[in-house]
Amino acid sequence: MVSVLFLFVLTLMIAQLTRAELPGTWELLVPNAGIASMHTAVTRYNTVVLLDRTNIGPSRRMLPRGHCRNDPNDVALKRDCYAHSVVLDLKTNEIRPLMILTDTWCSAGQFLPDGTLLQTGGDLDGLRKIRKFQPCEADGFCNWVELKDVELVNGRWYATNQILPDGSVAIVGGRATNTIEYYPPRKNGPVLFPFLAEVEDKQMDNLYPYVHLLPNGHLFIFANNKAVLYDYEANKIVRDYPPLDGGPRNYPSAGSSAMLALQGDFSTAVIVVCGGAQFGAFIEKSTDTPAHGSCGRIVATAPDPVWEMEDMPFGRVMGDMVMLPTGEVLIINGAQAGTQGFEMASNPCLYPLLYRPDQPLGLRFMTLNPGTVPRMYHSTANLLPDGRVLLAGSNPHIFYKFKAEFPTELRIEAFSPEYLSLDRKNIRPMIEGIPEIVRFGEGFDVSVSVSLPVVGIVEVNMGSAPFATHSFSQGQRLVKLAVTSAIPDGDHRYKIRCTAPPSGMVAPPGYYMVFAVNQGVPSVARWVQLVA
Repeated sequence: MVSVLFLFVLTLMIAQLTRAELPGTWELLVPNAGIASMHTAVTRYNTVVLLDRTNIGPSRRMLPRGHCRNDPNDVALKRDCYAHSVVLDLKTNEIRPLMILTDTWCSAGQFLPDGTLLQTGGDLDGLRKIRKFQPCEADGFCNWVELKDVELVNGRWYATNQILPDGSVAIVGGRATNTIEYYPPRKNGPVLFPFLAEVEDKQMDNLYPYVHLLPNGHLFIFANNKAVLYDYEANKIVRDYPPLDGGPRNYPSAGSSAMLALQGDFSTAVIVVCGGAQFGAFIEKSTDTPAHGSCGRIVATAPDPVWEMEDMPFGRVMGDMVMLPTGEVLIINGAQAGTQGFEMASNPCLYPLLYRPDQPLGLRFMTLNPGTVPRMYHSTANLLPDGRVLLAGSNPHIFYKFKAEFPTELRIEAFSPEYLSLDRKNIRPMIEGIPEIVRFGEGFDVSVSVSLPVVGIVEVNMGSAPFATHSFSQGQRLVKLAVTSAIPDGDHRYKIRCTAPPSGMVAPPGYYMVFAVNQGVPSVARWVQLVA
């Protein structure tokens, strides 16, 4: 009996020691957000918009008095006085309820050049809806607006949005919708996109396609296990990429995808796709089928591109890939078995991974400090301006369910990568001065302060604010600007000359989080609007 107890205590001690030695820290920001966020986006006012679906039944946050939603077709609540969207103030961690009228279940989104969040599609009465959220200061009263003068031509459920170089938005695919349309609407309406039909299998696996705008102006579109290069102006596929080994990678078998940081002359774009469920897990409703652990990496702009394969330390389905200000990628959330869908996964993957793209093949993954809150189906991850990553949501049930093995999750957490550790505080830069607006190709100065003397180049990197949903951050990109050496400019201050991205193909117009990065440690970002 004593020996068994001793072994148990020893195991606990080893587990705690291992956890303490791994990089990264966790904190609880909000114990009860009121909703489980299925879709999340960070605004230029340092607020976060969180959005669920409307036909979920009672949430845990009431709308203001007199703002109930009446819908005779809602199977859960005919008169709904509950919030299904909220906005979080990052300064105070306070929550304000927002009102959404039509169903946003499995919808899409993207920020427009003026900083307005465009939100498209959903299910049922939301299938063709276009909504906008024009963000405001945290103490303001901005709210969702559902457009009445325009709607989607095709219904869009499980579609992907991607901002284009001119600031318009491509709206790609959706369930039983193998077309692409645009906002603002184009004169000729939607265009057929047969590729999505060609890659559909018996369990779909072509939903929420991974769409990346390459610096050559074309769209890299990945669905199931295949990808194409699409010239959206000519409505023509200009390249077929080789298939990616390892089974399906998109909903309902989704892993995740990210385009690595654009840098140098911006002629090279590298795409990474990681994880996913095994084919058949969705059809068989198998919760214990192990997830894929493989990643494919491809130079999408190369003359003869091929996938370079490597394995993560864990199999993972429903993981999120978040571009960090350094150019590294955080892989977080998800499960090690099962698939996407209600009650369809098990064995939550609590260990985040750091993907270090500049390391040699086989040495790119670092296992980080595990969390304690399972974040599985309908969870999100978003980079914050202070360099932390916000984690929200997880609801593997058709309605809210709190007494379950994996309950509906209303807590909001933040994960701090190792670059925010106290031992790096003296090399963390602070942006003291930067223009609020910069134009394509324009030179501009950034003033920074650092406690210890600067050694080497201080990077200035621009990160977009994507729309995170279903394990993919729509519109995510990081651009490393051309910079000069940091020139001393007074007490612990330095001036850096930067050149803005040359065109909307490299960085579409809009608001970006601009970080100064010193020896791998990012500053708190300043919001800058990039314009033509």
